[in-house]
Amino acid sequence: MQKEIHPEYKPTRFLCACGNRIETRSTRGGEIKIDICSNCHPFFTGKQKLIDSAGKVERFQRRYSQAAQDARSAKAAKSVKSVKSAKAK
Repeated sequence: MQKEIHPEYKPTRFLCACGNRIETRSTRGGEIKIDICSNCHPFFTGKQKLIDSAGKVERFQRRYSQAAQDARSAKAAKSVKSVKSAKAK
């Protein structure tokens, strides 16, 4: 390794909004405030926060349920039609 070209690593403390403190080393040093960490991130905790803005989730569910209903009714109509044609033969 060449001398005097590598940055100096200093003790660093990350402070999360949830109150968690992580102490490590970094070239930045000092205290760094972060919004989210592994203690409060939904991916790591398994808790998903669903933020519904302006009813978008309900609107999607209504559309999906309507499409599923239409598909079921079309399938039922097709099976009734095939039964009627089989009886006619």
